[in-house]
Amino acid sequence: MIKENEEKVKYLTQLEMKKVFKVIEKDNSIHALRNLAIFRVAYRCALRASELGLIHLDDYNKTRGEMYCHRLKGSNNNTIRLDQETIKILNKYIRQNEICDNQQVLFLSQEKKPISRKMLDVLMKKYCHLAKISDIEKYHFHTLKHTAAVHLAESEIDIKELQYYLGHKSVTNTLIYFQFTTKQQETMYAKLQKNNQMV
Repeated sequence: MIKENEEKVKYLTQLEMKKVFKVIEKDNSIHALRNLAIFRVAYRCALRASELGLIHLDDYNKTRGEMYCHRLKGSNNNTIRLDQETIKILNKYIRQNEICDNQQVLFLSQEKKPISRKMLDVLMKKYCHLAKISDIEKYHFHTLKHTAAVHLAESEIDIKELQYYLGHKSVTNTLIYFQFTTKQQETMYAKLQKNNQMV
């Protein structure tokens, strides 16, 4: 039996992620801005679908550009600083939808209920298809969490930093994202060449 952390992680490459964001930006549906804010926040904060539905307006510190993340499945809650593009889109979404009640759920469905996991998966399938992502096994919203984690690992942050970012209680759960990608291999060989420790 394969353990969960031994399974191959499905994630979008950086190029694929850029393509997904691009097709959402071109979407002219009534919920396009909401969807872009959802995908930007989920990716930046490495959120599960069920965690995204827990975000209220008062979890977002507009002054500091930070999001308080309620983590599930035994993970630690934490605060993640958003990038400028995500802040800009999120602020625009909040302003256009006149969200002002601190207790209001941030991302709502047409029925004004917290957006469901099912709908998030529908949106992921739609945008991956439009972005021409070839591997349909990536067409799940949870892929965004894996994508963020792998991209962070590729950015050369250390494992304890990534553990905090993802809210993992055990560093063992974080190790899966440090499988050797091409970039990590090149970094390793550069260190070996520089230090010349092998005979």
